[in-house]
Amino acid sequence: MRIDVLTLFPEMFEGPFKASIIGRAVEAGAVEIHVHNFRECARDKHHTVDDAPFGGGPGMVLKPEPIFDAVEKVRSGGGQRGPLIYLTPKGRQFTQSMARDLSSLDGFILLCGRYEGVDQRVIDHLVDLELSIGDYVLSGGEPAALVVADAVVRLLPGALGDEASTLEESFSDGLLEYPHYTRPAVYRDFEVPPVLVSGNHEAIRQWRKEQSINITNSRRPDLVRRTHTLEARNENG
Repeated sequence: MRIDVLTLFPEMFEGPFKASIIGRAVEAGAVEIHVHNFRECARDKHHTVDDAPFGGGPGMVLKPEPIFDAVEKVRSGGGQRGPLIYLTPKGRQFTQSMARDLSSLDGFILLCGRYEGVDQRVIDHLVDLELSIGDYVLSGGEPAALVVADAVVRLLPGALGDEASTLEESFSDGLLEYPHYTRPAVYRDFEVPPVLVSGNHEAIRQWRKEQSINITNSRRPDLVRRTHTLEARNENG
């Protein structure tokens, strides 16, 4: 897989893309990540990338020319034909299911917005998908791009030491994950649930399932409703 990131602040990615799971995936050859500063594609001597909005209003808007030129440069230079994803609060909410869909692609481009966002012509004629990581506003799309890249890369073959670990995580089956415990079995008089040290694998499986359901019902009932809706749709054809 190849991931290209278009940003005005490439230094924000230097550490995260070299560390932990993403860093190991890059070293293992599971993913290539290329970060591009689209300011380098600005057409004037001052490398201007933003301007005041037509019609007035606060803030500045990212100009279309540097972004169009940067995307065309990436696609012509690296053969990157995957979708262009714009990180914006107005986008569809990013989910684990979407991460899995993206992990099946050969690659994609992440566009990080700034200021009041990008010229609408970029969205209308370049962007394939607008994504949001939550109902809040960030200073720019860079943190969101890191979230998307991390969620996708860890699903690639060879990225994790244990491939099965991605199958029992929160959201993988529509539920939040069950609690985890490790040694010692008793710490400061706090005991691990007896079922987990019973050796009864079926009882453990059932306990974990019940815990996931209870936690999801308590903290994210919307996920339960969503799961029931999807199951009903599947049953109806």
